[in-house]
Amino acid sequence: MLLSDKTRDLIAMLETAGYPRADVPLLQRADVFLDLSGEDIRRRLYLTQDAAGTELCLRPEFTIPLCLQSVARQDGKPLRTALSYCGPVFRHRQGESGEFIQAGVESLGRSDLEAADAEILALAIDVVRHLGGRSAEPSTTIRMGDAGLINGVLESLAVPAGLARRLKRRLAAGKSPGEAVGQASGGMGLDRYAGVMAALEGAKSDAAHAFVGDMLSISGVRAAGGRSAEEIASRFLRKAQEGAGMLDPAKADILIAFLSISGDPDHVATAIRKLCQTHGIDIMPALERYESRIGFMAAQGIDLGRITASAGFVRNLDYYTGMVFEILPTTPASPKPLVGGGRYDTLLRRLGSAEDVPAVGFSVWVERFGSEGPEGTP
Repeated sequence: MLLSDKTRDLIAMLETAGYPRADVPLLQRADVFLDLSGEDIRRRLYLTQDAAGTELCLRPEFTIPLCLQSVARQDGKPLRTALSYCGPVFRHRQGESGEFIQAGVESLGRSDLEAADAEILALAIDVVRHLGGRSAEPSTTIRMGDAGLINGVLESLAVPAGLARRLKRRLAAGKSPGEAVGQASGGMGLDRYAGVMAALEGAKSDAAHAFVGDMLSISGVRAAGGRSAEEIASRFLRKAQEGAGMLDPAKADILIAFLSISGDPDHVATAIRKLCQTHGIDIMPALERYESRIGFMAAQGIDLGRITASAGFVRNLDYYTGMVFEILPTTPASPKPLVGGGRYDTLLRRLGSAEDVPAVGFSVWVERFGSEGPEGTP
């Protein structure tokens, strides 16, 4: 895929900003994306196999491969690096080409988390201005959330892990807080397996796993979506166990009230603090980081009036741990993000690092910038 002059200029801009360009192979192991990326990307992978039967996929994004590459080169030393990327990625997309150009940056290892967050957001705004022209800046808006705040409230309310994941997926799909909480609390759609689950009730873990694995093998299931029959059995039993957790009405009301908080960043901080004090929810470390980040954003010259912050805003990747954001055009009525990103401090350890590595970055959908500006805006 040939890069346009504008895209090549973007690569040069990111390198000048201190993010040298890196690259990763087009073919990647599928299992890591199946485990870490979230349902939205999992179901859109282009899958294949090598001669040994290993499940592979065309790279659907750059963050995970670049982090894997960085961990492999770490050699036991503290990891700190800044990288940019630009190239084709591949995802099934209804009505659109499955191959498209994505660019972005990853900042790994910085301990001044809130300052790094603010710099990343400022750079993302500069990218929009660069690709769309200065006239594009007023025609975009910034949406911001914080996975640390959501995770803290969910933990404080003792929301079961499976229910929490379902809730965040529904929020990422655009459901309102009330809809998301109601649907996530409504079970996992396992009613059709009620007989099987009743038969397994009280069974030891090994016996239950063997039973489900044997049923899949008898049915001829060997591998699906990069998972063996044994892995599918483990996932089914884990999800069934998680699905047993339900949210009581009082906690559901608190959660809906929290997720409904939105407005400018300062208003959101104040409202969250008040709600947490009222209900005895302790998320002070995450809230203090949120407030500190606002200060660093103002110091970067970011117009906080352009930001719509929301306690219920999440992005459709499972590995975010802190700030998340998207920059969107103000038109059309249902805009797609031009830039999206956030903080993911636990991802590198999950990919093999000996410890957590602070990390933050963003991706740019280059194709969504018209020849004159975002979505063709002059």
